[in-house]
Amino acid sequence: MSNRSLSRHALRLAMASVVLLWAGCGKPTPARALTKTVPAADSAPVEATGLLTGRELGTFTELPPWIAHVRTIDLDQDGLDDIVFCEAQDNEIRWIRQTAPGNFAPEALLAADMSGPVHVESADMDGDGDLDLLVSSMTIVFPHNDRIGIAFILENDGQQNFTPHRILEKTSRIVDMRAADLNGDGRLDLALAQFGYDQGEISWLEHVGPGQWDFERHVLLDLSGAINVVIDDFDGDRTPDIAALMSQQWEEVYYFANDGRGNFRTRRIWGSTNEDYGSSGLSSADINRDGRPDLIYSNGDGFGPSATPGPRPWHGLQWFENMGGGAFRYHRIGPLSGAYGPAGVDLDQDGHMDVVSAAAYADWNSQNREVVSIMWFRNDGNQNFTRHVLTREPKDLITLDVGTFDRSGKPALVTGGFYIYPPFDKMGRVMIWHR
Repeated sequence: MSNRSLSRHALRLAMASVVLLWAGCGKPTPARALTKTVPAADSAPVEATGLLTGRELGTFTELPPWIAHVRTIDLDQDGLDDIVFCEAQDNEIRWIRQTAPGNFAPEALLAADMSGPVHVESADMDGDGDLDLLVSSMTIVFPHNDRIGIAFILENDGQQNFTPHRILEKTSRIVDMRAADLNGDGRLDLALAQFGYDQGEISWLEHVGPGQWDFERHVLLDLSGAINVVIDDFDGDRTPDIAALMSQQWEEVYYFANDGRGNFRTRRIWGSTNEDYGSSGLSSADINRDGRPDLIYSNGDGFGPSATPGPRPWHGLQWFENMGGGAFRYHRIGPLSGAYGPAGVDLDQDGHMDVVSAAAYADWNSQNREVVSIMWFRNDGNQNFTRHVLTREPKDLITLDVGTFDRSGKPALVTGGFYIYPPFDKMGRVMIWHR
């Protein structure tokens, strides 16, 4: 690395460290009565570091990776899972194509100048039979109050050449965007998590026309710190509902019940009294195999409001059991310092839905390299979970997804590393983990 690059990188890291310590500090205490959360005692995890084999697919560049999000997508629709990911430092969306089971092409650049992209999803937004990409951009990844968020749709020409469309800009920083027909008119709309900083929203963009990329924004919740939106039919009425996770000292999960016409009933289904609870991820899966989608929730953010970054004793995983009719019941899964990117997967293929999670920044002061990077919470079929350590390296993985990447058909994991603070060792860019 050149001296000029080192100086530029050191300055960037110093600024990042300052704003990370500032993140969440000095914000007003919200007035609310919420559920008290006390972590239960857990037994030591099972060492299973030989169960999965890790393989680096990413191409390292001059600076440490900032892989903000990885997503398994069969982008060219050839029947093989590919990997699409956000490089937030280089402002790029990139693609690793699986050319044959277990074989991959080199990284390909799909879009540049994406203004701090932190989340990517796929959907056929223009109805032409190929997959377009939805990119959530914060512009500045670290804390910032300006309305600088951008929602991009990357239009696919069918040959994986993409034209970017800015469908929303000059808005609160956007961190997640998902597609569904939310009002029943036959066109795909979008649900957005807008983190902002002092300001933020959960909103949805109605696909209105007359142009192909015309949308009208509707705010569902005016609250800072949104992290994820999840779309699923949670109440069984065959219409897509929305669940959302809020951090920024709110530490709450919200449910937006859809009447099928784009009218939503808002309900807070859970919240913590601990303003440092560290909400970090939300996804859906049918954990108990009762036919209703449940929610999986991680809390592993160790950057605020405490002045000292790092793990917290209450970090870990939990799930919200879907009781039907829009009701949910909280269950603790188990502890994991620095938990991020929770996902449901039957990893051992025993017919029970397990949970896996990445972990990051659990060793901020580089004093304990025995921390976990990927944890498997094995379900015994009665929703009792046993922790299994899958790997302790590379460190600082903030994003994880599930796919198939060999001829066995067994589920595999994809992870991305995000490195903001030295020492810059034991890093991984984009890796797959398979049996």
